[in-house]
Amino acid sequence: MKPIKSANSPITYFVSRTGQAEWILFIHAAFVNHNMFKAQFEYFEHKYNLLAIDIIGHGQSTDTQKGDAIDKMSKWISDILKTESIDKIHIIGISLGAVLAQDFANRYPNAVSSLACFGGYDINHFDTKMKNENSARQKLMMLKALFSVKWFAKANKKISAYTSQAQNEFFDMNIHFPKKSFMFLATLHRMVNKYKTEQRNYPLLIGCGKFDIPMELEAIKAWKSNEPDCTVVLFENAGHCVNMDVPREFNKTMEEFWKSAGQ
Repeated sequence: MKPIKSANSPITYFVSRTGQAEWILFIHAAFVNHNMFKAQFEYFEHKYNLLAIDIIGHGQSTDTQKGDAIDKMSKWISDILKTESIDKIHIIGISLGAVLAQDFANRYPNAVSSLACFGGYDINHFDTKMKNENSARQKLMMLKALFSVKWFAKANKKISAYTSQAQNEFFDMNIHFPKKSFMFLATLHRMVNKYKTEQRNYPLLIGCGKFDIPMELEAIKAWKSNEPDCTVVLFENAGHCVNMDVPREFNKTMEEFWKSAGQ
């Protein structure tokens, strides 16, 4: 995919065009980069126009200025869509990417063709207990990173992926995450419980792996309760980053979802 440095933000994004096909936006998990979707790029590159980003502080999006933070991602993504003349787009978000995908959909609903979130939670109805548990877990992981990025990456790969291959691929990306980039995540809370969920004019797909942490399974159940019209999928033999653990099953699920969204 062709890397492009955004003119008005620290974000580097990646484009693959196939002509008149629909657009797909891929937003990756924390501590890795757009390459976590490598299997999806290879499978979909001749079927759809593809757009991927490196989240601020990740991958090639580290050329930052004072005041840059993750709560500006939706505006930066919107600017990228305008630059590339993209009116509407299907969005996939994994983990942190699912949070950013929802925030974008909250702010720019008319630009969304469909929304698919995996390993995430409903940011518009995030209860206090789950929020505190999630915060405590994140602080523990950050503490490990401050001592050693390698130690952090070794622990993180077991939480983030289930299969050995996916864990190794996650580790190889995570090991390059700069410690200083933790500061860009500090404004993540500004996206949570900020908006009320409006009637969606696009389909919503949510899910995770059956071997994800119990809190994530609870989050998916709660989200379905809040939005009963959404579609839920639980992937066998997968953990948190389902697209890396079971790429074939994931790709098939997404292809069927996008086809149904266009009907």
